[in-house]
Amino acid sequence: MKHENMASEINLPPVIFGTSCLGNLYQELPYETKLKIVANIIRETGGNAVFDTAGKYGAGLALEVIGRCLKDLNIPAGNIVISNKLGWLRIPLKTQEPTFEPGAWKGLKHDAVQKISYDGILECHEQGCGLLGRDYKVDLVSVHDPDEYLAAAKDPENRKKRLSDIVGAYKALHELKEKGEVKAVGIGSKDWRVIRELDVLVKFDWVMLAVSFTIMQHPPELISFIDNLNSRNISIINSAVFHAGFLTGGRYFDYRELSPSSSEDAPLFHWREKFNGICMKHSVTPSTACVKFAMSAPGIVSIALNTSNPERVRENAIAANMEISSAFWNDMKTHKLISRDYPYL
Repeated sequence: MKHENMASEINLPPVIFGTSCLGNLYQELPYETKLKIVANIIRETGGNAVFDTAGKYGAGLALEVIGRCLKDLNIPAGNIVISNKLGWLRIPLKTQEPTFEPGAWKGLKHDAVQKISYDGILECHEQGCGLLGRDYKVDLVSVHDPDEYLAAAKDPENRKKRLSDIVGAYKALHELKEKGEVKAVGIGSKDWRVIRELDVLVKFDWVMLAVSFTIMQHPPELISFIDNLNSRNISIINSAVFHAGFLTGGRYFDYRELSPSSSEDAPLFHWREKFNGICMKHSVTPSTACVKFAMSAPGIVSIALNTSNPERVRENAIAANMEISSAFWNDMKTHKLISRDYPYL
């Protein structure tokens, strides 16, 4: 799907592939498994894949693995689009395990530190290109997790300074675009309200929502914002629509491990139980339901999906094109799992 706001060379397919698993998120995968994941992605996309990655993923490990896999598979650079979310720089590992996102990343040999500023983002970009390898280049760039950067502010004055850092980082990214070093500039954030805040300060070619617009959570104000982005022809990529795998049977929800015995977590398990029952009734897989809902709003042109299982790559690749009956969606609304007034299903 080509959009006027994206560089003419970029063709975003319905499904792009996340790569946090290549950086050992939650588990350390052997290289052979990672190579098979990438090979299956290439096969299922006819050799024209879009990879979404970040310097944060395994402290740059995912970037290294992508470059190595593509080279081992002899994939031409012109067939691949790579999106790199910037803001984390690899540094030496001086502790027993990495200090960023403790417990999330396994078997790493490096640590990472946040660098969001005009100079810092350029340093992250240069390092990312080096980790990827000069045989391949980054096409799409963004500032990674600006919401977390702002949330770490100590007081309103510090938040104002951090907001200035982000705007400075985007100044650098737009300069890279003007020089032709990258093709498009966007933003990825778990808190969509930060995207809305920055939208009045920075020009975006594309926006990536994360754990924001999902079959479980889709507040009316976010739907309104999505409609606004679409009216201005800003492409939207939706990601993390399984809530870190919880909706498809995992034990993590939005990057924290849940406990069935916790009163705080019990409503989430109850929601999933009802959801699974309706899926079973209509012979719909939970993953397909999550994907189809996540792409239902106009303006969402792609969904980013991630798997650590090579055999699930095909399922992810075809999920966006699956059909689900209106009876399923009506059942979801009847049981109040989807808002009754959701307009697009």
